[in-house]
Amino acid sequence: MPTHSERIAIRDRFYSAWAIRGNRPMNEKLIEMCAAAAHEMNRIYCASMGDMSQEHWEKAPEWQKASARNGVTGVFAGNTPEQSHESWMRQKVAGGWKFGSVKDPDKKEHPCMVPYAELPPEQKAKDELFGNVVRSMAKAMGSY
Repeated sequence: MPTHSERIAIRDRFYSAWAIRGNRPMNEKLIEMCAAAAHEMNRIYCASMGDMSQEHWEKAPEWQKASARNGVTGVFAGNTPEQSHESWMRQKVAGGWKFGSVKDPDKKEHPCMVPYAELPPEQKAKDELFGNVVRSMAKAMGSY
C-alpha cells in the first residue's frame, strides 16, 4: 500500500499528464501566468518579513520558476496548503536540498524543509496565499 506522500506523487503525475492532454482548461500560458503572479506575491510577502532574497519573476532562476509552475499544477489538482508543502519538499529533496537555518540556494539549504505542522504560522500563510493567488488568476483568465 503506497504511503500518503507516494499517493500524492502518483496523483500529481497523473493529473499533470491528464491536464496536458486537454482534459482540463490548463495550458502553458495559464500555468505561466499563475506561476508568475504567485511568485510575485511570494516575493512581496517575503520582503514584508525582511527576506529580500527573491528576484522578480523575470530575473528568477529557472529552478525557482519550475517550482512555482509545479505548485500551480498542484493547486489545480486540488492540493491543500499542506499537500502543496509536501510536494514542494519532495521536489527539493529530489534536487539535493536539505534543512538549513537560512535559505542558501548555493548550499541547497532552506529553513522550510520541515513537516508542514512544524512551519511557523507566517510560512503556512504563504502556502495559503499561493493557492489563493493561483485560483484567483485562473478564475480571472476564465479557467477556474
